[in-house]
Amino acid sequence: MRPVLGVMLKVLSALVFTGMVVIIKVVGVRIPVGETLFARTFFGLFPVLALVAARGQLRTALKTERLLGHFFRSVIGVCAMSFWFASLSYLPLPDATAISYSAPLMTVVFAAILLGEKVHAYRWTSVIIGFGGMLLIMSPHLGDFGGDGGTSAQLGVFFAVGAALCMSLAMIFVRSLTQVGEDTGTIVIYFTATAALLSLLTLPFGWAMPSPEDAALLALMGLLGGIGQILLTESYRYADASTIAPFDYTTLIWALIVGWLMFSEVPDWPVFAGSAIVIAAGLFVIYREHQLGIDRKAARQARTPSRA
Repeated sequence: MRPVLGVMLKVLSALVFTGMVVIIKVVGVRIPVGETLFARTFFGLFPVLALVAARGQLRTALKTERLLGHFFRSVIGVCAMSFWFASLSYLPLPDATAISYSAPLMTVVFAAILLGEKVHAYRWTSVIIGFGGMLLIMSPHLGDFGGDGGTSAQLGVFFAVGAALCMSLAMIFVRSLTQVGEDTGTIVIYFTATAALLSLLTLPFGWAMPSPEDAALLALMGLLGGIGQILLTESYRYADASTIAPFDYTTLIWALIVGWLMFSEVPDWPVFAGSAIVIAAGLFVIYREHQLGIDRKAARQARTPSRA
């Protein structure tokens, strides 16, 4: 194990995913969500396929007896990405990112309900406190603490919460697939390819003809998504999940910096306070799972992040 390298790869993946999200936010005012989703998954598939092929695992990665499981995981993943992309059109980048951090807390709830996982008082308490932090983050956009509470802001909150909900459900599907022996490469490839096909269903609802500049940005966005996925997957080769997972929250640092420099977005104080609560709750959940010997490594490695 080389934990320092693993952490560096994880932080770099968060930075790359932030670059991807910035492009989504920039082109989102001109390009429909379905078209953006297609570009993200179609162009993102090439770096992943290249890595798997370079390892000589392409043939084995395409073999599976659980196509239905991959399909349902893909549908939920597409919903997560669609909600996330839509939320970026209505919310500041740091605010949308902060709300999405509730996904790991929701995963604990769904793991107890759908997978029958035993969740004891410590983790339930963390989840409840974390949800309180999420409400604090959302409050300025719902009209509290002097926020505007406008319709567009409320719609953005709806999309962001929907994205977090679908992210957590997608993680449950990923975990169920890894528990029956599905390989990381298999899960990522089938999700990305299926998501690209599903996004084509939005074509009849009106795609925009991108300008050459937007077309280049869409291709770059997809490639960054694929490269970020590779960096994320590789980070778990060099460090334990309990070491890597906390650095997922560095995404908020990049989001704050980019939101301020590029979009002049400065979050209200409830967003900072709520983010601190949600992150603390998430970190405690990770700590408790590490103590209990609950291994999330394969699931985290195979996930295709929507948030970043």
